Amino acid sequence: MTDRGEIECWLTDMDGVLVHENHPLPGASDLLEQWRDQGKPYLVLTNNSIFTPRDLSARLKASGLDVPEDRIWTSALATADFLASQMPGGSAFVIGEAGITTALHEAGFIMTDTAPDYVVVGETRNYSFEAITRAIRLIGAGARFIVTNPDATGPSSEGPLPATGAVAALITKATGKEPYVVGKPNPMMFRSAMNKIGAHSENTGMIGDRMDTDIVAGIEAGLHTILVLTGISDQAEIERYPFRPDEILSGVHELLEKGPIESEL
Repeated sequence: MTDRGEIECWLTDMDGVLVHENHPLPGASDLLEQWRDQGKPYLVLTNNSIFTPRDLSARLKASGLDVPEDRIWTSALATADFLASQMPGGSAFVIGEAGITTALHEAGFIMTDTAPDYVVVGETRNYSFEAITRAIRLIGAGARFIVTNPDATGPSSEGPLPATGAVAALITKATGKEPYVVGKPNPMMFRSAMNKIGAHSENTGMIGDRMDTDIVAGIEAGLHTILVLTGISDQAEIERYPFRPDEILSGVHELLEKGPIESEL
């Protein structure tokens, strides 16, 4: 276990750690400022592949958090980074929105529905039966099947929405082909994030609110893992898993350097 004082770089999840329903969580703004003042490289990670980093930076700013777009790493960026390393200048048929299409374009990929190298499924609120059918046929014809993230549902004000993992399951059922999933809990997303900021696993910390994605991937990537209880996890949820984070905190406010002093007074 790395001592927290030895951590030189940080990765942090976004929803449930820094924000909740577009409201900043206690200590989030101060923690970001602390990292900036200390010159510590950091990235805010999200499995959401709908938005570009610029979009997410603007949304966070509207919530009261100052996170530059170059400090945001999405499953879409991780997917584009992975595919560019596998097949530079390749082609893809994409089901998704600006987050994934922009990332793939910037990585040098061509978007096509004619004999693509890959079928890439990302998050969207406008799934098309026609596009899903086309994806199934292209995979059947030999295109490699890639998914940005495994989340089966997403939140909405009216209840859960089917998300990337649910659509991927439909395609798998129709083709018999399992996708390669790049986003959390695949530790590859953390490794690509660390590459972006020049970090090493021995001195990097990961803050998350989910045992089944943030913490397990952080452990597998060799990071110092911190679970915060401001998201979906509670003690009962933690007990369900055979692994443990290095630290469990009530929230990111406990990572502020003045926090422990105040708590002793």
